[in-house]
Amino acid sequence: MSAAPASTAIRDAGGAVDSAGAPDAAPGRMADRVSTGALMHRLRSLRLPIIALLVLGGCATSRVPEAIRDPALPSPAVTEVQQRPETFIGQRVRWGGSILDVHNARETTRIEILAKPLNSSGEPDDTSRGLGRFIVELPGFKDPAEYPKQRRLTVVGPLARMETRDVGDYPYPYPVITADAWYLWPNPPPVAPVSPYDYPWYRPWYGPWYGPWSGPWYGPWY
Repeated sequence: MSAAPASTAIRDAGGAVDSAGAPDAAPGRMADRVSTGALMHRLRSLRLPIIALLVLGGCATSRVPEAIRDPALPSPAVTEVQQRPETFIGQRVRWGGSILDVHNARETTRIEILAKPLNSSGEPDDTSRGLGRFIVELPGFKDPAEYPKQRRLTVVGPLARMETRDVGDYPYPYPVITADAWYLWPNPPPVAPVSPYDYPWYRPWYGPWYGPWSGPWYGPWY
């Protein structure tokens, strides 16, 4: 019986060398397919949350009154008004910040706010330090349950007067705005915790009993 060609015998015995004697590239191609498949699966899983955030963000922006979104309104700082109130009384301002307290009067609702910097859309930056306190008067009854502490509120209206109220034992000068436009910003969505198993060094190399090497019934087609 004649002997089989050397290259054929090697291929049949180990499956690691082809007919020309070159290494088989199948394991490398499989690893590439697994890495690409894992990445595409991750991107697909993030697609819907990203679309939802974009849609919700667009809807939220469209509900914001135009006066709140208008960055052209010149507004002095709270501290400037405290130092020179006679210069600014009657001027319209756009201020915003975090709610500190709510008081319901007979015909108005008075809200004490810790001022924060506003972005171009009028949204307060809750991560920034406070810029001073002010009071805004809103017409009618506003339920304190719907205007809780730490919620962000932006208002537009004329500076009506100054009031001095105690903060502890300190007589604090509050600028008072009579608002004709305001917007209560929704709470930011919670940030999902990042699992260490989402990092790329866990995929697909986290173990032979899970990865693409466990059998055809698992990766990369699971």
